[in-house]
Amino acid sequence: MVIGDAAANVVQLAGLSAGALIGLIVRAANNARMHRNNCKKFAQHLKMIGNLLDQLKIRDRPGDQTREPLEELEDSLRRAYVLVKSCEERSYLYLIAMGWNIVYQFRRSQEEIDRYLKIIPLIALLDNAKLNRRVEEIEMHKCEYTLEDEDMKVQAAISNPQPSRNDRNLLIKNLSRSYPNLPVNEALESESKKLKVELQQSQANMDHNECEVIQRLIEVTENVSTTLRSSDCPKNIESDPKLKETHTTERVVGGHEYGSAKRPSWREEWHADLLGCCSEPSLCVKTFFWPCGTLSKVASVATGKQTTSGEACGEIMTYSIFLACCCYTSCIRVKLRRVLNIKGGAVDDFFSHVLCCCCALVQEWREVEIRGAYGLTKSGMIPPPSQHMGY
Repeated sequence: MVIGDAAANVVQLAGLSAGALIGLIVRAANNARMHRNNCKKFAQHLKMIGNLLDQLKIRDRPGDQTREPLEELEDSLRRAYVLVKSCEERSYLYLIAMGWNIVYQFRRSQEEIDRYLKIIPLIALLDNAKLNRRVEEIEMHKCEYTLEDEDMKVQAAISNPQPSRNDRNLLIKNLSRSYPNLPVNEALESESKKLKVELQQSQANMDHNECEVIQRLIEVTENVSTTLRSSDCPKNIESDPKLKETHTTERVVGGHEYGSAKRPSWREEWHADLLGCCSEPSLCVKTFFWPCGTLSKVASVATGKQTTSGEACGEIMTYSIFLACCCYTSCIRVKLRRVLNIKGGAVDDFFSHVLCCCCALVQEWREVEIRGAYGLTKSGMIPPPSQHMGY
């Protein structure tokens, strides 16, 4: 149902101009049930682009040189529309479980749209001072996409293999907010139907990891439904003040409060490539000549406490006496993988640093940047890995 509607929407969008697509995305953002703030930030960025395109009147200018990059921009906007529309139509629990994936999708979509905008000849060759300022404003408008505090708590609750009463209460409270016009039991039934559609789509795509996640979510809806039929949990939210309470289980890392210590049971791959260090030449050069600086930042995230470059340098010198420098740096890599919930093993980590310690350190810090783990959000929680999510 939801997947089919999204596919139909993409077909219907064919032939629409960039301005019309941006208008549709803005309206979809206003109706989003999940990621409302992310949708609003994304829509605001696209409004700036829409205003620039309207002033240039690119659609009215002939020429294949303009047409081709504009078509690429429009294709990117169609994908962006499906992303924003999914925040309204797809299963609430699915959107919660795949929450960080959507955050990454917003980041990549904005980067892609901005990249296509730059290669349009009429924009690349602008000599109008006012329009140039608009282009610079768009380039400087870097949105910080993240997951809301409450959504992170619900994500931790549904990933808990042994949910507590507070977990169930938190889920029921937020599910009711997502379905304000439905009783909880009907909201759960609607969720179950949507999740089964998502499961069929994942099975058709042979995405086994996502199938496991969705099956887990279906189990969650069944367990909560069973609980509601018993006397263990009230059906009316207002009748139980505990439903209004929030979780207080938190962990402290590096002097900052982080979100719930519970982590999703699934693990993901690295987003940054081990041999992709040349994609950021400045970071690569800095790490090559001063590895302690990059290592100290990685160690701060991995160990949960502030590590200065002097301390990192001291550790490296100590281990170097025993010709075991890579042992120390690979141990930091192991800890980082655990914090970010990344697949891998200690042997792989060791050989990564033996192969090229500089490349490994650059990969680790790029991974931290991609996941936003270095810059604390409002809740200060390190984002877990992205999940596979098809649009």
